[in-house]
Amino acid sequence: MQIYLPIAEIPVDPFVVVFMGAAVGFLSGMFGVGGGFLMTPLLIFYGIPPAVAVGTEASQIVASSVSGVLAHLRRKTVDFLMGGFLVLGGGFGSIVGILIFRYLREIGQVEIFISLSYVLFLGIIGVLMLVESMRVLFRSPEKTPTRRKHRSVEWMAAMPFAMRFRRSQLYISPIPPIILGFFVGILAAIMGVGGGFIMVPVMLYVLNMPTNVVIGTSLFQIIFVTAITTILHATANQTVDIVLALLLLSGGVIGAQLGARAGIKLKGEHLRALLALIVLAVCARLVFGLITPPVSPFVIEAGS
Repeated sequence: MQIYLPIAEIPVDPFVVVFMGAAVGFLSGMFGVGGGFLMTPLLIFYGIPPAVAVGTEASQIVASSVSGVLAHLRRKTVDFLMGGFLVLGGGFGSIVGILIFRYLREIGQVEIFISLSYVLFLGIIGVLMLVESMRVLFRSPEKTPTRRKHRSVEWMAAMPFAMRFRRSQLYISPIPPIILGFFVGILAAIMGVGGGFIMVPVMLYVLNMPTNVVIGTSLFQIIFVTAITTILHATANQTVDIVLALLLLSGGVIGAQLGARAGIKLKGEHLRALLALIVLAVCARLVFGLITPPVSPFVIEAGS
C-alpha cells in the first residue's frame, strides 16, 4: 500500500511512516526530548527531500510540545516570563533562519548544509552526553555528586535591564535568554528541530535555572518558535507536507505514551547513555551518506 505525498512528491508506505513516528515518539517519551533531531534524519534516510523533512517535522513538534506543556502547567513548572523572552529571540531567529534556508535552497546547497549541521551538532552532543553518563555510571560509590551552585550569575545580573524571574529563582538580564532564543530559532528553521537538545543544557548550566522548571519552559518556547517556523516554511518555501505530518503524529502519540512508561523503569544515567549511543549512531549514518558515492552516479557522454 502506497500513499502519495503531495509536497514531497513521492509515494510512501504509510505503515512505515507511522512506525517511524511511533519509534521516535517512544524515544521522546522515554528520554524527555522533542525527537526532531532524530526524526528529521530518519525522514531523509527514508527518501523524503531534506527541505520537506525540515518543514514537516517542525509542524509535528508543535503538537507534541503542546501535550508536554499541559502536563507541566499542572505542576506549575513553567516560567512564562523567561519563556516570553526566549520566544521573542526565537521569533526573530526563525525569520533569519528561514531566509538562510531559502537562500541555500535557491543555490542548491540546502541538502548538504542540513546534513553537515546534523553531523556537527549530533556528534558534539552525543559525545558530551556519553562522557557525562559514563562518568556518573563509573563514579565511586563513596563520592557524592556535587550540587549546582547559586541560581544567579554575576555577569548576567550586571547586564542592562536585569530583572527577577521568580519561577526560576533568578535575577539576571533578559538579554542572554533573548540571544539563546535567537540562536535556537535559527536552528529550528534550518534543521527542523525544536532546539530542546541545545536549549535544555544551556538553561541548566549557563542560565542556572532549576531543573524542574527547565523542561516546561523549554517546551513552552518550542511551541511558539516551531509554530512560527512552520508557518514561514509553508508560506515562503512550501515545504510542509500535511499528509506526512498527520502520519507521523498518529504514530508519535502512541509511541510517546509507551516510552514514558518504559522510561520509569530505567535509571537516568542509563537513559542518557542509551540516548547518546542512538544520537551517535544517527550521526555515523549521516557521515556514511555524505562520504559514500551514489550507487548510480550520473554520467555525461558526448553525443554521436
